[in-house]
Amino acid sequence: MDQAKDMKVTFRCLPELEAILPRPIPAVQGLPPWFKTMAQKAFSETADTEVMTIKKCPPVVDAMVYGFFIPLVADLRVENGEFSWEREVPATAVSKFSGSPIDFHDGAQVEGSPFFEDDRFVIKFNNFWTIETPPGYSLLFTHPLNRVDLPFTTISGLVDTDLFPDNLVNFPARWHDESFNGVLPKGTPVAQCIPVKRELWSSHIEPMTPDQARKLSDTTTALAQQTGVYRRNFRAQKR
Repeated sequence: MDQAKDMKVTFRCLPELEAILPRPIPAVQGLPPWFKTMAQKAFSETADTEVMTIKKCPPVVDAMVYGFFIPLVADLRVENGEFSWEREVPATAVSKFSGSPIDFHDGAQVEGSPFFEDDRFVIKFNNFWTIETPPGYSLLFTHPLNRVDLPFTTISGLVDTDLFPDNLVNFPARWHDESFNGVLPKGTPVAQCIPVKRELWSSHIEPMTPDQARKLSDTTTALAQQTGVYRRNFRAQKR
């Protein structure tokens, strides 16, 4: 069997919650409206010509559609810095189980970092799925890539989900938009999880050979003179 077709991330929830939980989705299904509606070209006054936008940049697109999104489990209302929600959660057999969509970290836990602010907590998006990856694979949990439009910033973490498949991984985040008043809708992606194969890496630094310098020149020229060079010749299949 082709390995790419055999790789699987398994999400599991308590049976009592299956009917009410929004499910994790492939990131390709969660592109934001602004990305879907933006134009592929825009006029550059500096260059006095049309240029391609990031919508036509394969590395940007590949980053945004790779992996899976974990969604917010309930509408989250924010009014003058206060959070509230309405959510009925059935009783479960698991002790110390919180049904709230968010929790908080004490600010002291990030003191000394850029996430720290006086008299402010770090919120935590609660996750209701255990997650299991194949042997040797971890998951990088990070803020949904290129989603600077969201009023929060999820703090990144790498979890060995092949060895830690029986507990819940929650997502601390800094709520950076103090002016936000309104509702963050249920289903909003709060974390992007990207499979990472654990391997030991070292670095090696050396000057280019004449042949490598020639290839750099040829590739740079092709990219400047044609569109779609990277997509046609260098982009790997990812889904």
